[in-house]
Amino acid sequence: MLQWLTQMRTAFGASFLWLVCLIYFTQGFRSFVWTAVSYQLKDGLKLTPSVSQFVFSVAFFPWSIKPLYGIISDCIPIKGRKRVPYLIISTVFSLVPWLVLGLNESVRSSSWHLTSLLTVQNFGSAMADVVIDAMIAEAVRFERASFAGDLQSMSWLAMAFGGICGSLSGGYALTNFKIDTIFLLFAILPSLQLLSCGLVKENSVSSKVLDSSTLENSSKANGNSSSMDGDDFLDKKSSSSTFRRKKSQKDNKAVAAVISTELENVVKVDSLVSSWFHSLKSAAYSLCCAFGKPIIFRPMAWFFLAHVAVPNLSTVMFYYQTEFLNLDASFLGTARVLGWLGLMIGTFAYNQYLKTMKLRRILMWAHIGLTVLGLLDVVLVSRLNLVFGISDRIMVLCGSALTDAVNQFKFMPFLILSGQLCPPGIEGTLFALFMSINNLGSTLGSFMGASLASILNISSGSFDNLLLGMVIQVLCTLIPIVFLFLIPMEATGVSA
Repeated sequence: MLQWLTQMRTAFGASFLWLVCLIYFTQGFRSFVWTAVSYQLKDGLKLTPSVSQFVFSVAFFPWSIKPLYGIISDCIPIKGRKRVPYLIISTVFSLVPWLVLGLNESVRSSSWHLTSLLTVQNFGSAMADVVIDAMIAEAVRFERASFAGDLQSMSWLAMAFGGICGSLSGGYALTNFKIDTIFLLFAILPSLQLLSCGLVKENSVSSKVLDSSTLENSSKANGNSSSMDGDDFLDKKSSSSTFRRKKSQKDNKAVAAVISTELENVVKVDSLVSSWFHSLKSAAYSLCCAFGKPIIFRPMAWFFLAHVAVPNLSTVMFYYQTEFLNLDASFLGTARVLGWLGLMIGTFAYNQYLKTMKLRRILMWAHIGLTVLGLLDVVLVSRLNLVFGISDRIMVLCGSALTDAVNQFKFMPFLILSGQLCPPGIEGTLFALFMSINNLGSTLGSFMGASLASILNISSGSFDNLLLGMVIQVLCTLIPIVFLFLIPMEATGVSA
């Protein structure tokens, strides 16, 4: 292990590896603070489950437009650099909202202000995620391509470790600290991330701007011409007239210099804006052409449908677990730890045993597994588990760990297909587009869950119709199986 880390540090540099691990650790550690957000919405603002679900859906929408951040950072460099300036900007956006929420109680107590700041925070986190992915791709391409898998594995390990630490400490923090303190404690990580941005060096890229030497020569020529005309005129005048003309000559030169400088700046700005516009237009056109191909559009449509067709009732279940089952924050944090462990086990099991299996078959069994696990929630809500002597805690723990493991069997084919379908030259941006489609589907699934909870009149302290909602969710989980024909028939984890 130590030798592997030494090789990675030699290949990419200690500061770069530190920044990658810190950003991915922070992404995983977000469970520490978002658990506090859930309690703030429920206990602080007294929002109903459907409204809380709606707030989360709005707040996480910035993750659905990740290609926009990638295209902008690719096409519009800041002072000749494409990555580090945008990483600094995104880190500021992800840091400031937590500071404001931690220091200002009135903002924390307003659902509108809280939703706005959480959306801004997710905007910063999503942009940082896109930028660091681009930096990893560039580092692998230009430095050591043989370390590509190792760098990705290290990133996943850092995020999983952050998720475990955040889930364990989040429950403890909610028991021992106030909400505002938790917000401020989490702000330490983006602060470290902001400081670490200065440790990474990035090569400047050349900006294509029109040559302005002609303007400078023209300016000098105009100045000399004015001087010559003035000298010819001065030979015929008196000494007082000479003084006035010399003063007028200096004024003319100053005016000419100002005009030429302004003209030069206008040409530079116009050229730069034109270059940016053409770069953005070219990137957008390439994305549209690539995404318009059936081999790309069809599988991405399936993954989008797989999220949209299933209403997400996770926030409603959070209310049910904390208010009806009286499960404390520490226990729910432990359940999330098991979820992270299930995710890691699912990844390992897929890489070891399922790589050669057809993706259609994997996705079919994944959705059948999710349907069966959904029945566990039905049993929990119907209270049948007590009839068989199974405690609520065991049901929640098993459901959390197993659901995340099975979800990973569904997510791994998505990653594999995304990598296989990306055409050369626009891999990073198109992969970000694929991830955004996946995230947008999840967001719309959350909206569907919020709408379903509202239609069924599920509210805090009133869970009479929750059983019906869970049954609908289970039935909807089977819908994507009908559309598996959209996935390439021969696609596996090895080849497409």
